[in-house]
Amino acid sequence: MAKEKVLVTGIVPKEGLTELMEKFDVTYSEEPFTREYVLENLHKYDALLLMGQKADKELIEAGENLKLISLNAVGFDHVDIEFAKSKGIVVSNSPQAVRVPTAEMTFALLLAAAKRLAFYDKIVRDGNWIDPSERKYQGLSLEGATLGVYGFGRIGQTVAKLAQSFGMKVLYHDTFRLSEEKEKELNVKYVEFDELLGNSDVITIHAPGLPTTKGKFNKEAFKKMKNRSYLINAARGPIVVEADLVEALKTGEIAGAGLDVFEFEPKVSEELRALDSVIMAPHAGTGTVEGRITLAKEAADNIIEFFAGNARNVVNP
Repeated sequence: MAKEKVLVTGIVPKEGLTELMEKFDVTYSEEPFTREYVLENLHKYDALLLMGQKADKELIEAGENLKLISLNAVGFDHVDIEFAKSKGIVVSNSPQAVRVPTAEMTFALLLAAAKRLAFYDKIVRDGNWIDPSERKYQGLSLEGATLGVYGFGRIGQTVAKLAQSFGMKVLYHDTFRLSEEKEKELNVKYVEFDELLGNSDVITIHAPGLPTTKGKFNKEAFKKMKNRSYLINAARGPIVVEADLVEALKTGEIAGAGLDVFEFEPKVSEELRALDSVIMAPHAGTGTVEGRITLAKEAADNIIEFFAGNARNVVNP
């Protein structure tokens, strides 16, 4: 019996694909396939393990025999999931593997922003020195401070636990509120969005990229935040209006930011890059060797389970 054919796009570590390659006819390359190659050859495949490309209508149309698109990511805003559904194609994401690496990156950004490491690093690298006893050079102590989590899924809850280990109190806002029992278990409090803005010393974003979350953090939101507060975003860039963030930082409406994602990435505005109140990373939340192998394995397992009759992590049911 012929094996189902799987195309793997993008830079995906081979170590995570061992079982997939044993059970399926896998086309894989160390050098990412071009979009032209994918469009020309996708009709030959039963499944696509997608990394580094957009699955728009054109690409989905090219996959006339596709049954599954498995995403090497948790986010799916680069996929036209409804059009895929109309073509009978299931789309699955990989939410478990990204949880810990992204939470770690979030907290690294949080610490770096609150402790003003980008600013301190620049001072020392430039051969200068400052007196940190001057208030204008000081950051934020985490113990006793309040963390506001916008989007309280797996990653948000993991970040909350890390914050609590530093003595932070945790507020959260999400479309779906947890049960009272779960809130008590996690030692967190649900608040409305405006209350999250006004009562948090640090706000970290973990919501998905949806029409309802796009531009949620804008000039009106920043005006409601404390002027000593920090914004952390390791979720989706378009949730934050970059120009409004720049203005809020320049005028002192908020104290700083830690960003792993950007509204127009990979383009980052010159004005934002010039600010030493911001620490930045190039969308590297899962950028560890272990994290990427685990992510590839989860995306591969989605394919294995789907063809065994056990579709999982489906985002377009």
